[in-house]
Amino acid sequence: MTRLCLQRLAWSLPLLLAVSLAPAPAAGHELNSASLSLTEAEGQDGRFLMRWEASSPTLRSELATPAVFPPPCKLDGAFLDCGDAGLVGTIELPWLEGTETSVMVVIEWRSGSRLVRVLTGSNPSLSVYGIPPSAGLRALRPIAVDYTRLGVEHILTGFDHLLFVVALTLLVRGGRKLVGAVTAFTVAHSLTLACAVFGWLTLPAPPVEAAIALSIVLVCGECIRPTDSLARRAPWAVTFAFGLLHGLGFASSLLDIGLPEKHVPAALLFFNVGVEIGQLGVIALIVALHLLAERASMQPAKVRRGLVYAMGGMAGYWSIERIVAALTGPSL
Repeated sequence: MTRLCLQRLAWSLPLLLAVSLAPAPAAGHELNSASLSLTEAEGQDGRFLMRWEASSPTLRSELATPAVFPPPCKLDGAFLDCGDAGLVGTIELPWLEGTETSVMVVIEWRSGSRLVRVLTGSNPSLSVYGIPPSAGLRALRPIAVDYTRLGVEHILTGFDHLLFVVALTLLVRGGRKLVGAVTAFTVAHSLTLACAVFGWLTLPAPPVEAAIALSIVLVCGECIRPTDSLARRAPWAVTFAFGLLHGLGFASSLLDIGLPEKHVPAALLFFNVGVEIGQLGVIALIVALHLLAERASMQPAKVRRGLVYAMGGMAGYWSIERIVAALTGPSL
């Protein structure tokens, strides 16, 4: 009975994958927006003039208790006074969680530094980083935690990157080859991610996203190819080339999230660490499921083939959709 349940689960995986990744129909919710600006006052360190703007009267009523600021900060009329510690810590909008509203937060310091972040119902908080004079390396601790987590989340929730890692795991046979291929992929996407973040390399997003989807199609095609190929003989070379593309995709997401202006190298480092942790976790899960399928005599080769076709079909749909967007979009 256990073996039969496992077999049914394995055969249903491709269908579940396709259904879970299929685009959901758009819902007709009212979209509200607001903005919060915090501008450091002249000659007053740690004191910020606070301004709220909202798109509707209903939303303005929510702003009666607008935000939860870091503990050192206190509201003083139209000002937010954070004292000598400065505006460092987490800003939360509890009322925003679960809504369709977006809030743009703009923080400006007298030094000229500026932080812009868009908060949504699924992400109603942001971290503001500083460099306390006596903190030393402790100042990097919240950045390490936040950006490592963001890297892991990007792999687990970025379905195109996730499918590429799964397809790569199914393609490459042998532990050494797989480690080499994943290492090459990591090195490549780290390079283009850094180049894009520092402004040394700029490409429009639609063609990059289309190329990323096509990379999944190509790897899935290699998985079912009966003959030998470069991807089988030297997978590291193929994954390095595709990693350059995926790094540009990572950069687009990371720039949307925002980077701490004074800690960009540290944020990049820990984001890459998080991506690597996420990749290794996915690979470990796929290998464990493969071993489980072999022990349960569930015909893993057929399950693998069905999964490859499901992923390739979904990536093919994304490719067509993104190519059309790239050809018809305003960026070209």
